[in-house]
Amino acid sequence: MSRYAAEAEARMKGITFPAWHGKHYVTLAELLVRLGSFGLDLTWRVEFDEIVDPRCTEMERRSAESGMDTLTLLSLTTPFLRLIDAEACGFAGDELVVVLTEFDSSLWDVRAVDERVLSDLRRRYPGTKDL
Repeated sequence: MSRYAAEAEARMKGITFPAWHGKHYVTLAELLVRLGSFGLDLTWRVEFDEIVDPRCTEMERRSAESGMDTLTLLSLTTPFLRLIDAEACGFAGDELVVVLTEFDSSLWDVRAVDERVLSDLRRRYPGTKDL
């Protein structure tokens, strides 16, 4: 999907899990919160294959500029925003450290340089598998 996908795949470990857990849909906002302190100081760039909400246009605009901080991205993804084919890339300075990829409102792939992030998500979301 993004120009960062190959870099993420080469440098990071990853997991995948269902976006739906019963009637609960795991949103991008929820994942940002689950990143905790790891994600707080990152700069985000978000890409969409399908624009499903006016907020997506604003996220793309900010991504094309210098990116956005975590709290700005969180404010644009709440309340409930369900995405179709989107990717959020988190950077610490110039280094890509986390990639959150949503496929067809049904699966999340998460790649990160910090294994603790993946371990926390494995515990939280049933059905998680390693990529």
